[in-house]
Amino acid sequence: MTSQVNAIPADSLAARLARPELLSLEPYQSARRIGGSGEIWVNANESPFNRTGIDGANRYPECQPPGLIAAYAAYAGVAANELICGRGADEAIELLIRTFCVPGKDSIGIFSPTYGMYSISAATFNVAVNTLPLAEDFSLPDDISALTGSKLVFVCNPNNPTGTLLPLDEIARVAKTFPNALVVVDEAYIEFARNPDGSPAQSATGLMAEFENLVVLRTLSKAFGLAGARCGFLLASASVCELVMRVIAPYPVPVPVSVIAEKALSEQGVTQMCADVVLLNTQGARLAVALTNAGLRVLPSGGNYVLAFSDDVEALARALANAGIVARRYSHPRLKGAIRISYTSEQETDSIIEAIGRIDSK
Repeated sequence: MTSQVNAIPADSLAARLARPELLSLEPYQSARRIGGSGEIWVNANESPFNRTGIDGANRYPECQPPGLIAAYAAYAGVAANELICGRGADEAIELLIRTFCVPGKDSIGIFSPTYGMYSISAATFNVAVNTLPLAEDFSLPDDISALTGSKLVFVCNPNNPTGTLLPLDEIARVAKTFPNALVVVDEAYIEFARNPDGSPAQSATGLMAEFENLVVLRTLSKAFGLAGARCGFLLASASVCELVMRVIAPYPVPVPVSVIAEKALSEQGVTQMCADVVLLNTQGARLAVALTNAGLRVLPSGGNYVLAFSDDVEALARALANAGIVARRYSHPRLKGAIRISYTSEQETDSIIEAIGRIDSK
């Protein structure tokens, strides 16, 4: 497949926000981007020997494997040129910061508490972080204008670790409030999210046509059960994607990952994922009831986890640890009395519920 650098419309938001030097940068032309046709491939210093049993493992992969891109575009309901695949949504976070933020000058905005990698990724590129506390119930505050001036505004939805699910009109409010920033909606857990009536929550991808500044991050790590494969996606306007493709690594999607991911996105794979989500949400509901009955405050969750608060969180942590169960604690001041427990299988949920029943204050 031959790849070429596409022009970025000068009047596009992406062009106005991009690091200026990227507008004229031509990305590294790897052997796969240059492409070609023939029977003997000796243009990339590869080995001709494949000793793995994985077709194509001895050859460099396409930068954006066409089959995988087509499969996820169909699943997410976007065009192929509005999609980039990389090493999990974590890589997409870094790519956006590298593409649009000038080190030592620009900043990102976050609503706290939230996923820690937004701040960490910004710090590693010398990009400042503007932080706005979430409301008492962990929803967005009424006034979010304090983040004005941020190049990127990250909204984790459902939010990790609180599980808070924002309705689409709240996402739209953020996009309208910051027309001169990219609003990055991290939907790592969206497949688990449900509306109050039990129907699947809608993705912010449905707002992309209305808001040029909207970017959506997705992953196969959670509902699809492929955390070890490291496969995530950035969904945005074609102009944003074109700029990000100028800074992405030459070969971000390994051949085995592409094969596994395409299989997961097949009709059978998506059907299995949906069934797994139902099972996990069922176990999550059991877990929430057990924690509530034990006297803890459990937040409603749109993710595959519950965040539970206790006046004696150490007792819960001790009960879980004594049963060999590893859960997540936080140092954030608003989360010091909380513990996060991921949804798991019925058998493991039975063990967690049994451990919760042994909570004491000794």
